[in-house]
Amino acid sequence: MRKASLTVHTQRGMALLVSLVFLLLLTLIGLSSMQNATLQEKMAGSVSLRNQSFQGAEAALRVGESAVQLDSYSLPVCSQCAPPADASTITAAGAGASSTSGVTWIASGRGFYGVQNIGTTVNAVNVPSNTSATLYRVTAVGIAGNSRSVVESIYAKY
Repeated sequence: MRKASLTVHTQRGMALLVSLVFLLLLTLIGLSSMQNATLQEKMAGSVSLRNQSFQGAEAALRVGESAVQLDSYSLPVCSQCAPPADASTITAAGAGASSTSGVTWIASGRGFYGVQNIGTTVNAVNVPSNTSATLYRVTAVGIAGNSRSVVESIYAKY
């Protein structure tokens, strides 16, 4: 009878050890799942901010194009007609003319836009033949959280 008694006590200790190992494995799986869920939440938030900044920039671009469409809109030809480099660094409209690009940034909804008169041309795309058109570059910026979107269009006015 003594042999049976020793076997039972040995198995009880082994069951506790196996249970603790399984508990440790389940804890590690749970921690991994929580880290994965947190990462996915951050990625979803980032995508949402990117979408909001793009939508803000797109809306500001349309407002800028609408302003250029007005018959009363005029702007002198720019001296430096490169796309405004400060679009990647500015944080708000209303700061006045930029010293690097000469663009005045105008607030619009959740973004801001700037317009440049890049000159006159003949036979531009989607303009009737032998018609002179003034070309305007409209650059818009949208910022949401840490996300920045910059969109640009060329508008031909004839």
